[in-house]
Amino acid sequence: MKILNKRIRVAVTYFSFGIIFSSQIASAAFVSPLRTKKGMVVSANHLGSDAGLQMLLHGGNAVDAAVATTFAISVVEPFSAGLGGGGFLLMHQGKTGEIKALDFRERAPIKATRKMYLDQYGKVRPNLSVDGYLAVATPGTVAGLYEVHQKYGKLPWKEAIKPAIALAQDGFIVSRVVTPRSMSAYQGRKQSILNNPAARVIFTRNGEFYQPGERLVQRDLAQTLTEVAKNPQSFYTGNIARLIANDMAKNGGLITLQDLKSYKPIWRTPVCGNFRSSRVCSMPPPSSGGVHLLQILNIIGDTDLKSLGWHHPDALHLMAEAMKIAYADRSEYLGDPDFVKVPVQQLISPGYAKTRRAEIIMDRAKPSTEVKPADKKMLQRFISWKPTPTPERLRAKVGALNSPSHESPETSHISVVDGQRNAVSLTFTINLGFGAGVVTPKTGIVFNNEMDDFAAAPGVANAFGVVGGDANAIAPRKTPLSSMTPTIVTENNRLRMIAGTPGGSTIITQLVQVILNVLEYNMDAGAAVSAPRIHHQWRPDELRTEPFGLDPLTLQELGRRGQNVKENAPWGNGNAIVVTPDGGLEGAADIRGEGAPRGF
Repeated sequence: MKILNKRIRVAVTYFSFGIIFSSQIASAAFVSPLRTKKGMVVSANHLGSDAGLQMLLHGGNAVDAAVATTFAISVVEPFSAGLGGGGFLLMHQGKTGEIKALDFRERAPIKATRKMYLDQYGKVRPNLSVDGYLAVATPGTVAGLYEVHQKYGKLPWKEAIKPAIALAQDGFIVSRVVTPRSMSAYQGRKQSILNNPAARVIFTRNGEFYQPGERLVQRDLAQTLTEVAKNPQSFYTGNIARLIANDMAKNGGLITLQDLKSYKPIWRTPVCGNFRSSRVCSMPPPSSGGVHLLQILNIIGDTDLKSLGWHHPDALHLMAEAMKIAYADRSEYLGDPDFVKVPVQQLISPGYAKTRRAEIIMDRAKPSTEVKPADKKMLQRFISWKPTPTPERLRAKVGALNSPSHESPETSHISVVDGQRNAVSLTFTINLGFGAGVVTPKTGIVFNNEMDDFAAAPGVANAFGVVGGDANAIAPRKTPLSSMTPTIVTENNRLRMIAGTPGGSTIITQLVQVILNVLEYNMDAGAAVSAPRIHHQWRPDELRTEPFGLDPLTLQELGRRGQNVKENAPWGNGNAIVVTPDGGLEGAADIRGEGAPRGF
């Protein structure tokens, strides 16, 4: 009886705390959103957002603004994303409500082999997939942006690149705001930059990075952008392509003119599912983002989180256990759909989610060793699945993945909505800060180290301590598995919100919480992207929290249930645009970064 009374007192305490705290969300010290009526651009840097806004003010649409912002971010955030990388895009057409997905992710070179990073004893040779020319995958950013602009842009292609050319030619002031993202990129990747002569000349002065308040000029990149503005195919078949291929051949890289010439972006069918009265759409494989975003939301299902109160232990525990299940499934089934069979419809089936929800014990956290990926026979009970052939790509038979692979927190996200409620949600990356630390002379292009997102060998961790297996093994022209999750939410076929974020394997769980913050807890866009969050990715078996993100009583209760709580430095740098009930726009960038919304 004493134990029962104690548990009742604890429950009452948390219930009261939830009511009090949820009533204070609106007045909490989060970033205030920008509110406008016509159009809005939000990115990780105010100069990028300014470039996109210029397009909207000059009569352009959301695609024009997204292209301009992406090119501008490539200049002002050279450590996070750029022409030497790739990404994913989701687009909503205001008139029809149709949502499209474009895959312009980097791909393994034709000469890439399964054992390219192994020594004669089958051991992984350190850092080859991270630093230097052998780490570079064929980039897709320029091809992806040109593809979407040709089909849906309104302004001339040259106009969309003008702001980026000016930022590269005239330079920009290095931000005085020091964030965890920029700090880790500059400090952690300094030696890689110093090891590459072209990179060292651009980004350092006497061996030291440009300091906050100084002007960074990138004239070689300005020339490259000017050439791309005249002829985007120059990057893949012209002078730029030849410079890249020659530099790769001279320094042991694998990318050839054939790799560049054969690169094509791929239009894919977005993954969509219902959550309460909303329709949530996101990126399909080779991103794992959309599948597991929907899976976690499905497992939460119709649980009334709002009545519990924001960050109530029951809500946090349920989310954490749902995350474990999703990431366990990710480890087994996700990969490039042109090389492996990915049971998308089964994994996002509400019936499957209900089955997995029944496994969750609300009073006890299951250790990761007890949380297993779905049995294949179990999945066969939910929605028959047939792979959709993609004629542009070679299909191969490979096995299963053991644990998720993911890109770095230095990724960047862009959200755009125009006056006709066309919307673009775009995430792109070069992987680690400054990618592979490789810049081809005379181009100013910082190249990715996306090859590290493959599994170098079964059971061997990548740069993030993540272990991979056969489904994510290296193969020619294959796309490495990603967590990038550009997302669009609609209600009654009308735009409700768009969102996305960098953050590696945390991207998926960040988006879950941003969506819940808006749809379930009625937060404004600023609070939704800035609120403290949690993350669990199955392995390692730890529930990550941010400093001061949860109150001591909540932490104590989660620990009592068996959650292995670990405090981490704040993560993520997302942004969102929300359509308000009066039809206006409300946008914000994560308080953890230096992004900014712009609108009119």
